[in-house]
Amino acid sequence: MEQSYRLLADELAQFLPAARIITDPSLCLAYGTDASFYRLLPRMVLRLASQDEMVRTLRLCGRHRIHCTFRAAGTSLSGQAISDSVLITLTDDWRRHQILDDGLRISLQPGVIGADANRYLAPFGRKIGPDPASINSCKIGGIAANNASGMCCGTAQNSYRTLAGLSLVLADGSRLDTRDEQSRARFAEQKPALLAGLRQLSEEVKANPELAERIRHKYRLKNTTGYSLNALVDFEDPFDMLSHLMIGSEGTLGFIAEVTYHTVPDHAFKASCLLVYPEIETTCLAVTALANTQVAAVELMDGRALRSIADKAGMPDFIKDLDLEASALLVEIHGGNEAELLARCEQAMQAVAGFRRRNEVPFTQDRTTCATLWAMRKGMFPAVGAVRETGTSVIIEDVAFPVEQLAPAVRQLTELFERFGYDEAIIFGHALAGNLHFVFTQGFDSRAELKRYGGFMDAVARLVAVDYQGSLKAEHGTGRNMAPYVELEWGKEGYALMQRIKALFDPNGILNPGVILNDDPQAHLKDLKPLPAADDIVDKCIECGFCEAVCPSRDLSLTPRQRIVLYRELQRREATDGPIDDSLHQVFQYQGVDTCAATGLCEQRCPVGINTGTLVRKLRARRYQKFQPIARWTAEHFASTTSAVRLGLAASRLADKVLGDSAMTRLNSGLRTLSNNKVPLWLPEMPSANRHQPHGSAQGRPKVVYFPSCASRTLGQSPQARDRRPLTEVTLSVLEKAGFDVLMPDRLEQLCCGMPYQSKGMEDISRQKTAELEASLWQASEQGRWPVLMDTSPCAQRSQEGFSLPLKVYEPVTFVLEQAASRLKLEAVDETLLLHITCSSRRMGLADKMLQLARRCATRVVVPEHIECCGFAGDKGFTTPELNAAALSPLKAQVPAGCSRGISNSRTCEIGLSHHSGVNYESILYLVDDASR
Repeated sequence: MEQSYRLLADELAQFLPAARIITDPSLCLAYGTDASFYRLLPRMVLRLASQDEMVRTLRLCGRHRIHCTFRAAGTSLSGQAISDSVLITLTDDWRRHQILDDGLRISLQPGVIGADANRYLAPFGRKIGPDPASINSCKIGGIAANNASGMCCGTAQNSYRTLAGLSLVLADGSRLDTRDEQSRARFAEQKPALLAGLRQLSEEVKANPELAERIRHKYRLKNTTGYSLNALVDFEDPFDMLSHLMIGSEGTLGFIAEVTYHTVPDHAFKASCLLVYPEIETTCLAVTALANTQVAAVELMDGRALRSIADKAGMPDFIKDLDLEASALLVEIHGGNEAELLARCEQAMQAVAGFRRRNEVPFTQDRTTCATLWAMRKGMFPAVGAVRETGTSVIIEDVAFPVEQLAPAVRQLTELFERFGYDEAIIFGHALAGNLHFVFTQGFDSRAELKRYGGFMDAVARLVAVDYQGSLKAEHGTGRNMAPYVELEWGKEGYALMQRIKALFDPNGILNPGVILNDDPQAHLKDLKPLPAADDIVDKCIECGFCEAVCPSRDLSLTPRQRIVLYRELQRREATDGPIDDSLHQVFQYQGVDTCAATGLCEQRCPVGINTGTLVRKLRARRYQKFQPIARWTAEHFASTTSAVRLGLAASRLADKVLGDSAMTRLNSGLRTLSNNKVPLWLPEMPSANRHQPHGSAQGRPKVVYFPSCASRTLGQSPQARDRRPLTEVTLSVLEKAGFDVLMPDRLEQLCCGMPYQSKGMEDISRQKTAELEASLWQASEQGRWPVLMDTSPCAQRSQEGFSLPLKVYEPVTFVLEQAASRLKLEAVDETLLLHITCSSRRMGLADKMLQLARRCATRVVVPEHIECCGFAGDKGFTTPELNAAALSPLKAQVPAGCSRGISNSRTCEIGLSHHSGVNYESILYLVDDASR
């Protein structure tokens, strides 16, 4: 077999770049980990960029009889996206979409994130039907392959029900686009046996009334256990059967290259309420009553689930006083207009009027209240994860019962928790569909624990599939953890039918073996993922992958999840006195530490609030320990340091004038090569030195303290800028127009927020500089009397997080909107602009405000897609420029025709943005100054 892998790698190298064929065991471990509690180590990870590459790859895997598994975002929970052979992942080239029929349909490639699809449809008042909780991270490929649903989706709006057609590649490389008649005709000629086999299976099922009725019954519930057998009874055309069997097939029948969905309405008017009942029986009766009204979603939460989030910020006060018998319904209603919404709310409340409520939050349209209520529901899974013992896994199971039997089913589930000792387990779910999730923690480090888990799963499977004739997997996909129970749920006839389907599509069995169909009754107890203690900062990580979509290094090196995976492995080896693999250390140093932007965007997406950048800075601190004396000298002589930087900038600009951009670029490239990249990168967009010395004014007007960041005090404008004034001068111009007197802190040149030191992990020096700045601004603002304006967002964020005194610190956007806009006459300039929302602005929750201000000042503002952070990361744009290049790789193609300016609010970020877009980026204050009168 080893020879087969070597031959495969050689043949793949004939059409794939080496960087997209990953065989290093350390990187295979990182890339091979998904959100489930299983682990397999791939022999090879491939990153494919086109359907042609997929066809050639599958043909080669088939020729060598090598198994392969497809991976989209890796957020699936059931072990269906891991492999011990070839793992096929997708590059960002699979993100194209096309809106059809004014939004009534949409075609999506598998790399499109679900939330992005809804963003494309928002102007049409539409959305895709599936609405999984992971929609901000999961991708269309996974949504379709797992037939994922969600809170409002039910069974009527999942991928199966809203499918309009798809494009696919089978295991032997055959292609089919079910939306294209010519493609269907070619396929009929190439694969007559497959189509004939589907016709035969359909005829057999329809001729077997008992089996056909069993299939219909199973899909009245939410059901993703096994293949979509309803395709054989719902359709006559074998192409319809084929395309719908692909939905929910978890990559075991073929690769979904594109999906066209019928979209569903996205109502503008929404209201939510929380109804709390004294016991589960009353709660479930209320569900039955609500099922006859026009509610969009009804989420059930048992007493333990409510207790798990009782101490979270913003929760209703009464939650803390509830006993474990209480349970609640979170209800959402949609309407096409205000009157329709209110009528539906009234109808729902009348339907449950006869059931005594213990507490409630009445129906409200207030967005903040609604967001808090739904955050409560979405926070239950991570709430268990956050309190689990280190080393244990968080397991979420996903079953469906007939709605009318929900109450006794919940009681019996709770009894199983008590019987097997899962005291922390909670139950919540999509009550209208009878779909319950239960979450518990499990260790796999002893035979006793494995036996407990195995016994529990056997009992659950019998309760759900036999006693209640329910679904063992309602919406998360069968995966590895339910594959041994598929026959229990479907019976011998149904299981045999699935085996014949697999043989028709994938006769050599190369696609994702062991998933959906698995003859090993103990498969769910094998290949379990270890989660060893590594560091308190990251020990709560559940490896869900929600962080990956916003990570600027995701296409260069590792994501936060993958960094944590490798760090855990390093710590595991050290803790067990195993062999320390120097190659793993080397891989992690560059992939994990050097190329991390440490911006903290991952923390915003992480369900348990982990900032992987904090760990990386801690690791950097050890590496930079020997440079502490130099760093401390620069901190104590900061004015001299910035003067030296200005001198260097002036020298580089002079050299550029003499040599020209091309010669300077070549010279810098040569020096970087000779120095092993220790010489910083020089760019043609490098700014001149800022010679402008900002100063205050005193004319008896309202006051503001202006703190120019060290970047804006040092860096002037780039050569490509139309307005050659430095940011400090422009900021003073805006303040003057707004009628402010400007105060400046004493010893300005010595002051710094501390961020340059924090990014290197030098926390003591960073805190020292932060404290110096805070004390100076406290004096300048007359003990917090006057607002403080910082002209770049990273400094403002750092100060807001690090200051303890009651100072009102603003970055440019909030200052203009809240303090200056009413004192300015803003007239939008007739110009198309690019807007980059910095990671610090995102972390401060300013994305919408930044766009709002830009639109007040310019006629057209474009925010490029798929760029959450530019990756410049302080000085990494100079020292590790490949990070900046990777993060901004989608930028240049999105520059609109006629656009000559970009805006942001971080001076260093703007250098990289200018270089990689071909458009000069500058502070949003330049735009405000242009639009101000």
